[in-house]
Amino acid sequence: MQKNIILCGVGGQGTVLASKLIAAASLAKGYEVMSAETIGMAQKGGSVFSHLRIGEGLKSPMIRQGTADLILAFEPAEAVRMLPYLKPDGTLAVNSHPVMPVTAALKGTDYTGAEMIAYLKSTVKHLLVIDGVAAVKEIGNPKTLNVVMLGAAVQSGALDFLTRDDLLAAIRKRVKPQYIAVNETALAYASTHLTKEGSL
Repeated sequence: MQKNIILCGVGGQGTVLASKLIAAASLAKGYEVMSAETIGMAQKGGSVFSHLRIGEGLKSPMIRQGTADLILAFEPAEAVRMLPYLKPDGTLAVNSHPVMPVTAALKGTDYTGAEMIAYLKSTVKHLLVIDGVAAVKEIGNPKTLNVVMLGAAVQSGALDFLTRDDLLAAIRKRVKPQYIAVNETALAYASTHLTKEGSL
């Protein structure tokens, strides 16, 4: 078994933590894990992404274009940017709410993310669109988007080698005690909100 996963977003969305939770849960199940991250712009709202490879016989942490089984995109434009990495029958899970880049904000650009989502719907065979704003509002903590995305990936079958309990065990080991309960709620969110059409 080999799985290639890319997580992408902008600084402050919890992309790196989500990657580490998948890696920790995978290691706990006895899988080999290799990862590579770009986090230099994390504090400035810039692009952040992680390559995560899980399975046997891994030789490099970098994922070739056209070979990702799953892309977890925390921001629509970052989803489009990383789309060339997705294999034809791979799954893309994307947060529908955009994060306005500083450059676009300074220019007064009207970026809503809607065009990006429309493009993804017309291009990606297996697409999961997640209303991150509605999710974190209901949960009551804006910092839980990353765990909502993980829960959706498990619930949809895109993370078919892990269970919600596997991720929950990783959360309990890696998240500060005062934030465990809210992350448990975030992880379970998709179990009651994921539609048959693949939206959340």
